[in-house]
Amino acid sequence: MDDAPRAQKKLRRIDRFGERLKNRRASLSPSLLSVVDYIDQHRHAVLGKSALEIASETGTSDATVIRAIQALGFEGLVDLRDTLEAHIGETDSPSEKMAATTRELASSADSAIDFVVNDHRSALDALSSPANRAEMGKVISVIRDAKRIGVFGIGASGILATYAARLFSRNGYPSYALNLTGIALAEQLLTMEEGDALILMAHGRPHREGMTTIAEAQRLGIPIVMLVGQEDTVLRKHAEASIVIPRAKSDHVSLHGPTLVCIEAIMLALAGSARERTLESLDRLLTLRTAIRPSKK
Repeated sequence: MDDAPRAQKKLRRIDRFGERLKNRRASLSPSLLSVVDYIDQHRHAVLGKSALEIASETGTSDATVIRAIQALGFEGLVDLRDTLEAHIGETDSPSEKMAATTRELASSADSAIDFVVNDHRSALDALSSPANRAEMGKVISVIRDAKRIGVFGIGASGILATYAARLFSRNGYPSYALNLTGIALAEQLLTMEEGDALILMAHGRPHREGMTTIAEAQRLGIPIVMLVGQEDTVLRKHAEASIVIPRAKSDHVSLHGPTLVCIEAIMLALAGSARERTLESLDRLLTLRTAIRPSKK
């Protein structure tokens, strides 16, 4: 009974932008057509761009961008972004993902254990692949000499970003988390400075927070490394190095253990590349702990 509405929902996910562009292309002026063609060819990037930025890319004005969007029947840029997100992104509904996952599990603890173990085994096999090993080397070369390391992740990945920043900092690599959503992220982005490096967890679809963070890093000349869930994600073109960590199917519950393992592997690789730096930081940490709690061994 519950499966039918979900199946229908998936069937209704149509390319509204593509259909409107096809039907109205002949009626658009050259300037409007240049804008909508740019949007069509850069759908992921547009999710994080303003009308002024799109205008700069297309050699038009922000007013022309808005007219082009409205010429396709959208109310404005927000309506367009929502439409693009609905088409190119997977479901964000926790209940839908849990329903899809539990349908494949028998009503036993063993099936849940098997699901988690198999998912992690697959991801960790991918992490240890020759391609990812080569990329790990590039990641370390990018972030090792950075002044600080910013770690971006939102949602559940935001918790991992906090952990990663703490882990790197205590081991001699000053770090900070970028893990808020909406306009609250803007204040965190103010902490980014030239000379930093950015680790960006981008497992799902491109979203405004991620694209804005990428744009700000690029403005500051900050190199970006990514932990991604799909090899063919368009986001990788913004990264100097990227590690692919496959997750469960897009309509299944996402497990975060493999990402945690990858973060800890990065930390150990950093420590191995500059052993004295890490040991000095940990020794200083111990000294400070002793000053706070002299009797604690």
